[in-house]
Amino acid sequence: MSHRRLLGLLALPLIATAFPALALSTSATAADSEPTIQTLHFKVNVGPNGGKVCDIVGDLYLPPEASPENRVPAILTTNGFGGSKNDQAGIGKAFSARGYAVLSYSGLGFGGSDCQITLDDPDWDGVAGKQLVSYLGGAAGIAFTDDAHKNPVEPLDLIKLDAPGDPRVGMVGGSYGGQIQFAVAGVDPRVDTIVPIITWNDLTYSLGPNNTAQIPGQTSGVSTSVPGATKLTWGLGFSVLGMVNGVMNAQTDPFRLIPCPNFAFFVCPALVTAGTTGFFDNASIAHLRHASVTTYLNRITVPTLLVQGEADTLFNLNEAIATYQALQAQGTEVKMIWQSWGHSNATPAPGEIDLGNPDPSAQYETGRISDWFEHYLKDAEVGTGPEFAYFRDWVGYSGNAAPAYATSPSYPVGSARKYYLSGTGLTTSPVGLAKGSQAFLTAPAGVPTNLSELDAISYFSKLSVPELDLPGTTAAWNTAPLTENVDVVGPPVLTLKVSAPTAAVTGLLGHAGKLVVFVRMQDVAPDGTASDIKMLTAPVRVPDVTKPFTVTMPGFVHRFAPGHRIRLVVAASSLNYRGGDGANLVTITTGSTSQVLALPVVE
Repeated sequence: MSHRRLLGLLALPLIATAFPALALSTSATAADSEPTIQTLHFKVNVGPNGGKVCDIVGDLYLPPEASPENRVPAILTTNGFGGSKNDQAGIGKAFSARGYAVLSYSGLGFGGSDCQITLDDPDWDGVAGKQLVSYLGGAAGIAFTDDAHKNPVEPLDLIKLDAPGDPRVGMVGGSYGGQIQFAVAGVDPRVDTIVPIITWNDLTYSLGPNNTAQIPGQTSGVSTSVPGATKLTWGLGFSVLGMVNGVMNAQTDPFRLIPCPNFAFFVCPALVTAGTTGFFDNASIAHLRHASVTTYLNRITVPTLLVQGEADTLFNLNEAIATYQALQAQGTEVKMIWQSWGHSNATPAPGEIDLGNPDPSAQYETGRISDWFEHYLKDAEVGTGPEFAYFRDWVGYSGNAAPAYATSPSYPVGSARKYYLSGTGLTTSPVGLAKGSQAFLTAPAGVPTNLSELDAISYFSKLSVPELDLPGTTAAWNTAPLTENVDVVGPPVLTLKVSAPTAAVTGLLGHAGKLVVFVRMQDVAPDGTASDIKMLTAPVRVPDVTKPFTVTMPGFVHRFAPGHRIRLVVAASSLNYRGGDGANLVTITTGSTSQVLALPVVE
């Protein structure tokens, strides 16, 4: 497979190119004001003590009206994982046509910038971005015309300042280019607003989630003290993509390939350990969380518009929920949009964002993000939209996708509807529950016992693979055929008690001996065809198998239609995750109100 095919397959650069349409909120046209574009090299000092010098390459887009007498606000943006500054050319042209200066740059380890990939760590990527903010604020000695840093350019004196050296600047970008905004804002209070799109809260959850909270204090947001199950296809994809970028750009910094090709030193051992054992060790968890906003959310104080994808098995909705709720609790101005598209389907719905014909009046996301920047960077008297909005794929519309977006003045929405496990059924009545027992086997050494779509590449490979489990490796419960629509918006929560005698003993020896199961929700059509909801799976490494536990599943937005059934599946494995080490007989006995599934239902 060529490196170009691999880049396309993993799609993160493609995500980054989805933003040229985001800035078009005024009446001007691009033809009215073509920007000047200059490629620059930035000398930045990074690392905990600033001891590492890196070269960052970027493109500066300036509107022709910008001058020392007519200063303009700035937007800082960078690429998704595997991309480069070139992916943001559309952002540069569109925003500069609207009266913004735009600096698009290749992140460390990507697209002509040297040094290694440090996963948007604040000490590295954040500090690098802070120095680019200083350049926008007029600092000298940072920008050069060459990568040897011998030909400096004049200090920039075209950007609107809030104070000497403090530019009016916002940030926008997706995925890897989303988390960097937290990293920069967390170390630089001069950043005025951010729009992180489809990004993470805690990389340990993103790459090895544990969706259970059993022990008091075990969970904060999506972070858990007991590690989960390693994502295989996403982890492999990121590793290969990062290494390919390193080899392609090794001439800028050959030392980036040693000792872990193009990655910070801890990444390669972390991936090997997680792939072998099925979970990240404590040292790796510490590094991954240091590169995650969950550890420094108290430093994010600027207005934040969170945009997360409903079709996303990499950074699912729970990550945005965790960030949103933490920011809201500390008083940070924050709003949240759940869009139709994400890492598992990079094609926006009509009327969300359209690169061929960007029009804020015809595209919901375009208008929201445009208004956000107009409000916070230009002090325009425009609203910033509702507190919470989510896309409903069952709503028909033409033109602007706004009719498909439900809005709310708060999150969460709806109320919990309880479905009790009764025999092999799910019932909303706690009266007369049928006793029943289902058992299944988990395979040793994490061997998968099912066939499913590979979540990192399924959309781009155009394959449609049903979720199939080997006989004797699942337990399932179904509702009766529905008589009315059931609209679910948010994470289902399952309370469960299992019996696994072997794991009760081996679990005392450490994480490797604990029981690992996988929980899914399915929509069963009248003809019996079952479909996993958005390919989402909740891995659970049960802290104490002798006690009940709760499973907070990945959130989704889905309508279960009349005649369909809601199905809950507890499975021994998932093709996309490294399962548990032990062979276990797992038995689930039902018939009491303690075994219950709560769905967040909007009437």
